[in-house]
Amino acid sequence: MTQVIVTAPAKLNLALDVVGLLPNGYHELDMIMQAVALYERVTIKRADQIQLFCQNPIVPLNEKNTAYKAAALFFAHTGIKGGAHITIEKNIPIQAGMAGGSADAAAVLVGLNVLYGAALSLSQLCELGVQIGADVPFSLVGGTARVRGIGEKIEPLPTPNPSAWPIVVAMPGRGVSTPQAFARYDELGGGVHPDCAAMAYALRRGNMAQVCSLMGNSLQATGSAENTEDICAVLRSHGALAAMMTGSGAAVFGIFDGEQEAQQAQNQLAKEYRFAVVTHFINCGTKIAAIKE
Repeated sequence: MTQVIVTAPAKLNLALDVVGLLPNGYHELDMIMQAVALYERVTIKRADQIQLFCQNPIVPLNEKNTAYKAAALFFAHTGIKGGAHITIEKNIPIQAGMAGGSADAAAVLVGLNVLYGAALSLSQLCELGVQIGADVPFSLVGGTARVRGIGEKIEPLPTPNPSAWPIVVAMPGRGVSTPQAFARYDELGGGVHPDCAAMAYALRRGNMAQVCSLMGNSLQATGSAENTEDICAVLRSHGALAAMMTGSGAAVFGIFDGEQEAQQAQNQLAKEYRFAVVTHFINCGTKIAAIKE
C-alpha cells in the first residue's frame, strides 16, 4: 500500500455552550455537533519525511498546520519510522467555525493508520486527536453527537433525515481566529447558554421543531464575525426555522424544511458573500475513500 485518499466532513454546532474555564486554561464546553456534506479530501503517500501541499495559498505548509501536527504525533506515538507526502484539497472555508483544520488532522490520522498498518482503534485515534484540537475527535466520529469537556467526551445521537432538512451555510469575507474569539468571550462575558441536554432529548425523539427552537451559541453575541446578523436575517426571510453562527465563527447557517426555500436563500447569499452552499446532515465521519497498492 503506497497511497490513501481520505475524506473528512465539515461540522456545524447546533448548540454551543461555554460551561466554564478549566485550570489548564482550556474552556469547558457542552455542544451538539453535526457533520455535514462538505468534505476535505486528503491524499497521503508514503515518504521519508512529512511534507504538506495545498492548493490554497494561505494554508501554512509547516509545523503550524494541524495536518502536520497529526502526522508528527502519529509517528511519535506509534514509533513507526516513516513520513508522509500529504496533499490537502481544501473545500471547507478557513476560520469558519466548521472544523476544516480539524478535519485535515482527522484525515491524516485515519490515513496514516491504514497506510502504515498501525491498527489503532477509533478510541485511540480520538485520544491522539484531542491533543491536536478540540474538534478533531468529533471529526473522526462524525454524525450527530453531544460533545463535552474539551472535545473528548462524545455521546452519539440520532442524525436528522438529510432529505427533510436542507441546510444553507454562508461565509462572510473575513474569518475569525478561535483563540481570539474565546479571549473576547472571556473579556466581555455574557452570551446565551443553550440547553444541550434538552436538544439531545429532542434529537432522540426526532423533534426537529424543538431542536431548532433550542439552537444557540454562547460565542455569537460577543463574536467579532462580520455580517452574522445580516446573514441570519436573509436566511430567516427565506423561511429558515433557525439561523445562527457556528463555532467561533465566521460561518452562519440556517435549517430549512424545504429544498426550494433553501435554494432561494443560497442564491441570494451567493450574490453578496464569497461562500454560500446548500448542504445536508450526514451520519458519518472521516473515512477512507480510496487505496492504491
